[in-house]
Amino acid sequence: MSNLQDPIRDGLKRGWKVLGGAHGALPEKIVCDVAIIGSGAGAGVSAELLARAGLKVVIIEEGPLKSSSDFNQKEAEAYPALYQESAGRKTLDKGVTILQGRCVGGSTTVNWTSSFRTPMDTLSHWQQNFALSDYTNDALAPYFQQAETRLSMGPWLVAPNENNDLLRRGAARLGIPAAAISRNVKGCWNLGSCGMGCPTNAKQSMLVTTIPAALDLGATLLVETRAETFEIFNGRVQSVRCIAVKPNSAPIESGANATTIVAKHFVLAGGAINSAALLLRSKAPDPHARLGRRTFLHPVVMSAAIMSQKVEAWAGAPQTIYTDHFLDTQPIDGPIGFKLEAPPLHPVIFASTVFGYGQQQADMLAQFPNTHVILALLRDGFHEEAAGGRVKLRGDGSPELDYPLNDFVMDGARRALLAMMEIQFAAGARQVLPMHEMAQPYNSWAEGRQAVAALPMKPLLTKVVSAHVMGGCGLGGTEALGVTRPDGVHWQLENLSIHDGSIFPTSIGANPQLSIYGIVNRLTQGLVKRLTGQELTLA
Repeated sequence: MSNLQDPIRDGLKRGWKVLGGAHGALPEKIVCDVAIIGSGAGAGVSAELLARAGLKVVIIEEGPLKSSSDFNQKEAEAYPALYQESAGRKTLDKGVTILQGRCVGGSTTVNWTSSFRTPMDTLSHWQQNFALSDYTNDALAPYFQQAETRLSMGPWLVAPNENNDLLRRGAARLGIPAAAISRNVKGCWNLGSCGMGCPTNAKQSMLVTTIPAALDLGATLLVETRAETFEIFNGRVQSVRCIAVKPNSAPIESGANATTIVAKHFVLAGGAINSAALLLRSKAPDPHARLGRRTFLHPVVMSAAIMSQKVEAWAGAPQTIYTDHFLDTQPIDGPIGFKLEAPPLHPVIFASTVFGYGQQQADMLAQFPNTHVILALLRDGFHEEAAGGRVKLRGDGSPELDYPLNDFVMDGARRALLAMMEIQFAAGARQVLPMHEMAQPYNSWAEGRQAVAALPMKPLLTKVVSAHVMGGCGLGGTEALGVTRPDGVHWQLENLSIHDGSIFPTSIGANPQLSIYGIVNRLTQGLVKRLTGQELTLA
C-alpha cells in the first residue's frame, strides 16, 4: 500500500496552508472571515462550502494530521493517534466507554461508514417537542441527496462478510426483517480496518473530501491546536484563544504557545462533548440551563457467540447488515428501543470488552476466529427517563460526561441482550456470551434466556460502549427549548453557528454521520447566503 497515492501528502507538497505540530509554529494572531473549530463531519461540510464562497477560512483541529500513509491497520498505533483519550474516553462513573475521533477528519476518519438518513419518526418528534417545524423529511431530502452524491454514499453491493451474514441469517430464521446498510466508499478494498483509518483512501471521510477541497481553495488548517476559550462581548464572539498541544493532546509547555483567531463569524463543530465544553469554559450565556445537558450516546450493549465455522469478523466491510425491528415495533417515546448491527472485531477492542481475565480470557481469545458479535444501539432521548447526560468541566477545564445508566435504560439493555442472543442461537451458535461481568457462555437459548433475565443490569457490570455522541447544544425553535436556533446560530451569540452532532435534540436512532452531513449542509448553505448573498450547493 506504500505505493498508493496519498492525497494529503500530495496537497502538502502543493503548498496547503497547514500549521501546528511538525507543520510549523502557530502565529500569535490570525484574522479571517470564518473560524471553524473542528474538522469532522460538520466542520468539513462547512469548510468546503464557506471556502467555495470565497471566504477566508481557518480550520482548528486539536488532533494530528494523519493520512493513508500512516494507516497501517495496527490498533496499538491507531487508537492513541486518532481517538479521544486513546479510545478510552469514559463517562463520569466509568460506566460507558466512548469511541470518538481526535484527528483531522474527526470521527469520519475512523468510523465504519454506515450511512442512514435521519429517520422520519425522529424528525416528527423534533417537530412536535422542540418547535422545529421546518425539520421535515421533505425539507431535508435535497440536502441529504447532495451529501450522498458528494460523499459517494450508496448500497454495498458486495456480499456481506460472515459476521454480518450471521445477523441476517439468524434474523431471517426468526422472521425478523433485516436490510443492507449504505456506505460512503469509493473503490473499497473490503479490508475491514475502517476504524483505524482507511489505508486506501476508499472511505470518503472529511480527511479525503471536504477538508482537501477547502485547503485547495486557500483555507488554513491548524493542527495539534486546541480552542480553549471564546472571548465574548455584547452578544458576539470576538475571538477564540487557542493553544498548541502535543500529538497526545497534552499542552506544550511554552510561554509563547497561545494564538488568537479573530473572525467575523465562528462555526463550532468540535463534536458533542467538546463543543459544549468550549462554551462552558467560555462562560457562554445559558439563560435556560440547556448547555451541556441532553447529551446522548446511543448506549451500546453487545453479545458474542462462538460458531462452529470460522467467522473472522476482522475481515471484510464492517457493519453492512442491520435490523430496525426492535425500533419499529414499539412507540418512539415508549420503552427504549434498539437498532441491531454487526460490528468489526479486532483483538484489542475484543480483549478490552469481554469479561474476565487470566485463563478465562485466554480461552475466549483462543476462539477469536470463530467469534461473532452483534451490537444494539439504544435509542435514547425520546422518553423523560432517557434524558441523556450532562457535560461538565474538570478542574483543568477538560470535559467529562455524566451519563446515568438508569433502570429505564438498563431495561432496554436487558431486552437487547436477549434479542441478540436469540438471533445468534437461531444462526447456529454453539455458545453465546452476553457482555456482562456476571454472565457465562450459555449453550442454549433456553439456558441463556433464563440466566440473562436474572442478571443485575447495573453500570460497570453490564459492558456499555458508545461511538455516537450527540446533543448538548440542542436545536430549539424557542430560546427555552434549545441552545441553538433552527438556522444553526447560537440563540444568544449572533455570530456563532454550531454545526455538529451536538445540535441534535435527541439521539438519531441510527448511525448519525449522514444526519450531520445533511443537516449541516442545509445550515451552511443558509450561512453562506447570509454572509455573501450566494446560493451554493454541496453537490
